[in-house]
Amino acid sequence: MSTAEFGSLTLLLFVVIASAQLLGYLFQRMRQPKVIGEILAGVLLGPSLLGHFAPRISQAIFAGSGPVGQKYELILSFLYNLGLLLLMFCSGAEVKGLFKKRDRREVTWLASVGTAVPFLLVIAAYKFIPLEKLATPNAPRMSVLLIVGIAASVTSIPVISRILHDLKILHTRFASLILGVAVIEDIVLWAVLAVATALISTNGVQTGHVLRHVIAALVYFGIGMTIAPVLLRWITRARWNILVHASPVGYVTVVLLAYSAIAAAFDVSLVFAAFLAGYGLIGELETLAPAVESLKTFSFATFIPIYFAIVGYRLDLSKTFSFSMLAIFMGLACLLKLLSAGLGARLARFNWYDSLNLAIATNARGGPGIVLASVAYDAGIINAAFYTTLVLTAILTSQAAGAWLEYILRSGKPLLTASVEELPVKVADPEQLAA
Repeated sequence: MSTAEFGSLTLLLFVVIASAQLLGYLFQRMRQPKVIGEILAGVLLGPSLLGHFAPRISQAIFAGSGPVGQKYELILSFLYNLGLLLLMFCSGAEVKGLFKKRDRREVTWLASVGTAVPFLLVIAAYKFIPLEKLATPNAPRMSVLLIVGIAASVTSIPVISRILHDLKILHTRFASLILGVAVIEDIVLWAVLAVATALISTNGVQTGHVLRHVIAALVYFGIGMTIAPVLLRWITRARWNILVHASPVGYVTVVLLAYSAIAAAFDVSLVFAAFLAGYGLIGELETLAPAVESLKTFSFATFIPIYFAIVGYRLDLSKTFSFSMLAIFMGLACLLKLLSAGLGARLARFNWYDSLNLAIATNARGGPGIVLASVAYDAGIINAAFYTTLVLTAILTSQAAGAWLEYILRSGKPLLTASVEELPVKVADPEQLAA
């Protein structure tokens, strides 16, 4: 990359980061989740608006589809994935006591009923779903049906964790329950998605490959929750560990990269790796707290806004868009998810108020919903109209969840009435919430 190319790249990053921060701040002032503003910044800069109405300006910023534009696309892809890893790492480091014994029954009910019921209802209603209107001409019906089922039942880890962080409740039991459910749901998501993509690529399920993928994910997750934190604690406290004393921030970064590299070697999602890396350091936060906080501060100022801005940038509303498809799918998907998650919460013995808060929070589809849409669209399973529908559903449900939780906290009510950890977060004015 020449000096001139690098200079224009700095302009691109300036525009992306500044837009994401500005719109994120404005959304906070409007009592909306900051993350939605960051996604909207990408929509404004992307082909939906700037690329459609001012293509020359877009060409000047993003360098188009030529060799330079391809370099920038590669760099933005790297920053996108790095931002996602850092977001999940920060979430894992803040979620103290995830999957505590007292929460296992509640998480099990919420995850099993809240995920299984909408997914199975979609599968059972396949005769009434116009799959041909959602799919590409050659896509197997089963692949499309699996995608619809996943989209109706998934909960977002990245977006809901960002919302919980912005509301300063990521340390609470409510957050632990939501993220615990989301982690379990996403394990199921990747397993079913592997089946759906295998169907369209081979016209049949490669049972051995799918089974190995699922087992690897489960084993990695199990080790990451049990053995790895103990091993990491021993390594951190070892006398021969020079790096932890010479550069605590460097050591924390190395831990994140090591978890990610091991996950990649076993074909496990790096989202889980980053989350478990942060979770593994919880026992050493008294020692490494300043290092984790430094990494977190810089990540939420730069890389994480880039991640969400690129999510919005990749959304092209100028392509085929069906308002009726969006309204019908989002309405039915939200209804299924809210009723199922609410039922799971009631079976877990939460009262109606707590069940409502838990159901609305788990209805945020966010990142996994967008990833699902992208993978299915790139694999040729769904058409452009349904792709746009899935992405907008992910964004709108996340905004609704964030707005509801912010409203509850601002009104001075607890999110969980049964837990003393959920005492209301007093917010005097919007300035305090935005801080």
